[in-house]
Amino acid sequence: MFRREPLIVKGLTHMTDQHGELDAALERVIDAARHHLAAVRAAQGRVDDDDVWQAYVALNNASYAYDEQLLDAFGEVTPWDVESIDPDEADQRFGGGEGVEATDPHPRVISVRQRRDYRVPSVSALIRVAEAARREGTPADDEPEPVEGVGEAVLELLQSGDGSLGALDVPELEPLDGVVMVSEIGTPVDLESFDDDDPVGPFQPAADDRLVGRLDEHPFMELDDEHDHAH
Repeated sequence: MFRREPLIVKGLTHMTDQHGELDAALERVIDAARHHLAAVRAAQGRVDDDDVWQAYVALNNASYAYDEQLLDAFGEVTPWDVESIDPDEADQRFGGGEGVEATDPHPRVISVRQRRDYRVPSVSALIRVAEAARREGTPADDEPEPVEGVGEAVLELLQSGDGSLGALDVPELEPLDGVVMVSEIGTPVDLESFDDDDPVGPFQPAADDRLVGRLDEHPFMELDDEHDHAH
């Protein structure tokens, strides 16, 4: 009785299995590409989106696996020049992923302390500006309280503005030097632990605070002053 050569049968079976695995690998690439596109659309341009990153890694690895299998089966390659990415290492580099322990070397609170000094050429002029700002923020049927003193005038300008020192950019205040200090601190400020009239406590650095940067600010010189100094 004629007997078929077993090696031929095994060879055909092996080729069939390879084709099936290659088709499956291609389908995984297509599915990963669709998932990646869906994640990108859902992120709507959001930077460092975790879903987009995870979908990118999956697409990268599916493309790499298909390229390897194509090379093994037919000696051909795709135009995708990718390397395999370890998903666990990718999660650590991205900073996400469940069960990944944070490795941030500076897990502290940042404190920004800013000081800016001003010269007040005319107290009465400053108070008038502050009263005008208060009047604009008061309902028409109400009579605003008068502004009493320089301190209240400055606070009124801050409150009626955006709360930053930019609100004090008025001719009635001449800016002098200032300084900004950035520190890493162990404990956030607790305002309830200081009296309202305490001028030092909220700004006093703690023993474990670490100054990481200082920016000295100087007012811009007028062009006429620069010209005079040049001569």
